Amino acid sequence: MKQYTFDFSEVKQAYDRIKPYLKDTPLEPSFYLGGTDRKYFFKLESFQPVKSFKVRGALNKMLTLSEEEKQKGVCTISSGNHGSSVSYAASLLGIEKAEIIVPETAPKSKVERIECFGGHVLQMGTNYDEAHALGMKYIEESGMTYIDAYYDDPKIYGGQGTIAIEILNQNPDIDTIVIPVGGGGLSTGIAVAAKAIKPGIRIVGVQTEACPAMIKSYEDGVCYEEYPIDETICDAVVGGVGALSYALLKDYCDDLIEIREESAARAVSFMAKQEKYIVEPSSALTVAAVMDHAEQIGGTNIALVLSGGNIDGELLTELMTKY
Repeated sequence: MKQYTFDFSEVKQAYDRIKPYLKDTPLEPSFYLGGTDRKYFFKLESFQPVKSFKVRGALNKMLTLSEEEKQKGVCTISSGNHGSSVSYAASLLGIEKAEIIVPETAPKSKVERIECFGGHVLQMGTNYDEAHALGMKYIEESGMTYIDAYYDDPKIYGGQGTIAIEILNQNPDIDTIVIPVGGGGLSTGIAVAAKAIKPGIRIVGVQTEACPAMIKSYEDGVCYEEYPIDETICDAVVGGVGALSYALLKDYCDDLIEIREESAARAVSFMAKQEKYIVEPSSALTVAAVMDHAEQIGGTNIALVLSGGNIDGELLTELMTKY
């Protein structure tokens, strides 16, 4: 069985590597959550140029490619946000060929954003796991350089982990970080880095009830690389679990919480109407967790990672009308 390793040194290297290309995202206090004894802060990854945290990992990885790998072109498989990030990073670094494989169900807004940054979109499969299976075969046959979204590339995890460095630089009093969990690259990267900087910090991961792949993997003792998906608005956190994350996250994450889809929908509307931030449902899982499980999350100064803002306009209007 393969031994997976990843540590804070990867995050520190990534932080130095990507800093010339990306500005720190804001860490802003909530006006409506918490009170005098508990304060919440939004880490606004929705303010990235691609409106998603995934640009950190993609850029970090692509900055380490050889000229030969760049010449071959890059390709990835994505539910949307990672694809936008690879497309954007390719444009920054002068990589001419960037192909992005997405499921046929990918939101129109995410497909348009990928194309806006110069990436070529290929639609395969009816869901993320099908797209991944078909896409990996295509990449192998094409000879292009694969940019992993979450599975086991330390460069991807290192890039995502830079969020922890920023949070604790911006507010050293943060004692809890709440993170959306999909394949696990974001949560594992942040958790490993945060615990290295501040060992006593509490890390809470949240998943949608439509695809609690990480929660079930640990309950069953099986790394579910594919996982059945119920109908969901949280398209950015669906699919299977990354092998590197499965191997490590349990040692760094203090709690994993399953969130109802309706709670995520309400959180999207709350963030737009009250806090005045546009976030996608997968990102709003952290806000929904506070609304439904504040005592379980605990903490005094809590950072909520808002991982992305790529929500389809029609869906946003629908949720704001309904909630």
